[in-house]
Amino acid sequence: MNLKKALSRAREILAGNNIEDATLEAELLLEYALKISRVQLYLDLEHELTPQQEQKFWRLVERRLGGEPTAYITGHCEFYSLDFYVDHTVLIPRPESELLVEKALELAQNRHLPTIADIGTGCGAIAISLALELPWAKIYATDISAAALEVALVNCQKHGVTDRIRLLQGDMLEPLPEPIDLIIANLPYVKKSEIIPKSFEPRLALDGGAEGTERISQLCRQANSKLSPGGHLLLEMGQGQSRVVTTLLHSLFPDGEIEVTADLGGIERVLRLSLTASKDKVVG
Repeated sequence: MNLKKALSRAREILAGNNIEDATLEAELLLEYALKISRVQLYLDLEHELTPQQEQKFWRLVERRLGGEPTAYITGHCEFYSLDFYVDHTVLIPRPESELLVEKALELAQNRHLPTIADIGTGCGAIAISLALELPWAKIYATDISAAALEVALVNCQKHGVTDRIRLLQGDMLEPLPEPIDLIIANLPYVKKSEIIPKSFEPRLALDGGAEGTERISQLCRQANSKLSPGGHLLLEMGQGQSRVVTTLLHSLFPDGEIEVTADLGGIERVLRLSLTASKDKVVG
């Protein structure tokens, strides 16, 4: 079987099992099996696979059919046009989370943001994307999982930003050593009842409690003691959570400015809280 036939057959099998982007996933699995690039794949479509290569490729396809994400199979995920190493100890970065990076860069264009913190950093995708775009910023990246921080360190080394990002283990904002000008958080926001029992992704990175907003609410209540005067908070949320989070922040920071931005699917995905220079105080 040559590469062209293998690719076509894998695409049919994946699509027939309701796997989205079957063409792309088939390409990624074949490239990984053969240790070749996409360009090499399409330059040599008539190349015949060895029996060993065929066996390896179809084993990868079987893993994908079993529900294992391609990013975990290959150990790679693209985010903000960058390549990141991922394993089962971290959540796979989602395209919609790129909106957090875009909003952070918009803020940085018009405001002085010398300190930034990425909370629940996982593989480090958001912190590293910002470090590469904002070389003057001091960036902290926190996670409660030591295993996740090991993955983030690998990615910091991969992208040459180990001297720019300080990795801190701890629960959300607690390990931050100083007031922060911009806090970014993509925390767990899936309802406990909606988590797939045998999910390949770490439950710790998914479980947002009964309503999905437990961890987000906890961070909002911590923010007052960690945000600098005039600081900003960027939060990613799940579908239908905008009103609850907005109401909470209005009660905590009555004079703060709040903006909600929808993603490409029309879901209100990112919330920005901006404090006044005198710093709004928590009510109560």
